[in-house]
Amino acid sequence: MATDREGMWPAGMVLFAGAMLMVTGLVNIFQGFVALFDDDKLVLTPEHLLVVNTTGWGWVLMGSGLLLMAVGGGLFTTSTWARIVAIIVVALHALSQFAWFDAYPIWAIMMFALDIAILWALTVGWSAARSRIEGDEPPWRAAEPDVPRPDVTRPAKSPVSGDSVSR
Repeated sequence: MATDREGMWPAGMVLFAGAMLMVTGLVNIFQGFVALFDDDKLVLTPEHLLVVNTTGWGWVLMGSGLLLMAVGGGLFTTSTWARIVAIIVVALHALSQFAWFDAYPIWAIMMFALDIAILWALTVGWSAARSRIEGDEPPWRAAEPDVPRPDVTRPAKSPVSGDSVSR
């Protein structure tokens, strides 16, 4: 039964990473629209933020949101291009959290931890996740563990002396 579950955890983490990137992309698009069209709704404290132009920030958020949604969708298909782009984007996002730490420390810490979990899924667990999601597991993993093995009726030979060994 253990071989049947092998790769489930990394596969789940990769699918979680794809879903989180798509949700984050959607949130970025909404935040971008707010920054572009109704910047009175933004909570800005100039002494704690590095943003000086909300219109430019809105366009950056919308562009990054579209990119994140495309990459998240690509991770659902276990595309290599999506993995590489996601690693780069998520690593940059993790580094950018240091700029937000002074204004939103709890949020920055949570986002940094989430980015590390996503990076783990995209690096350490990728091969097991890809084989599990795409379904091309090696034959020795695809066999049902409860299927009985054929019974061997003749005695096994000893590897040292060649004599028969009783089981």
